[in-house]
Amino acid sequence: MDIATIFGLITGTGLILAAMVLEAAGGQVPLTKFWNPSSMMIVLGGTLAATAVGFRLKEVVRVFSLIKFVLQKPKYILSDLVSELITASEVNKKGPNELEQHISNVKTPFIQDGIEFISQGIKFEDLEAILNQREQSRYKRETHESELMKTLGTFSPAFGMVGTLIGLVFMLFNMGGSGGIDSIGPAMGVALITTFYGAVLANLIFNPFAEKLQARNKENSHAHQLMIHGLLLIWKKKHPLEVKDMLISYIPHEERKQFLDSNE
Repeated sequence: MDIATIFGLITGTGLILAAMVLEAAGGQVPLTKFWNPSSMMIVLGGTLAATAVGFRLKEVVRVFSLIKFVLQKPKYILSDLVSELITASEVNKKGPNELEQHISNVKTPFIQDGIEFISQGIKFEDLEAILNQREQSRYKRETHESELMKTLGTFSPAFGMVGTLIGLVFMLFNMGGSGGIDSIGPAMGVALITTFYGAVLANLIFNPFAEKLQARNKENSHAHQLMIHGLLLIWKKKHPLEVKDMLISYIPHEERKQFLDSNE
């Protein structure tokens, strides 16, 4: 699990709940007043419906899997990718047969596919084109997913305001009834709850998750550039030491120690 995301969600939710509890205790108002099923239906239902208008239905359904994706650890560890590519370059020096037998030992699917192409004798230009096209398609797909989450963050406050307007309309109509002026306070509180739901969902869930998806996409792009560079070096049959020297430039300095000789 991604510790930063979990920490942020727990901390944010905890602080909001703590503030609500303190205010509820000081004002002698039960905390249950903050729960309103109708308001939640307006915000969530309206947000998902509006997003479905702009995106395909299967993409909207995929939102739930995107949330799971955000909570997971990063997909790639750069130092592990470098180690895999160095090992593959060492095997490649022995011959194509050894490289083909090594494919089953490779853990990363992208590297595995690249090595399989190399073992089959693919041309350099074709290998480069295929790998770059796969990376471009992945980048566009994940960018689209972050845009979907960003759209949810845009719509949820708007539907929070819609729910507030609905509540205000009913409040004004009821002012002339038996409740009179005494009904304004409770009715206004219920009306504003919808805005509260929309603001919390947008600023604690949807927009931060969209930012996390964008950050993960950039991290994955960096990892794929590393893998593409390494696979192209393997195709050229570069010496493993040269492969190492070229690829460690992609990883942070503090993670390079395991690849450096004791005299460096």
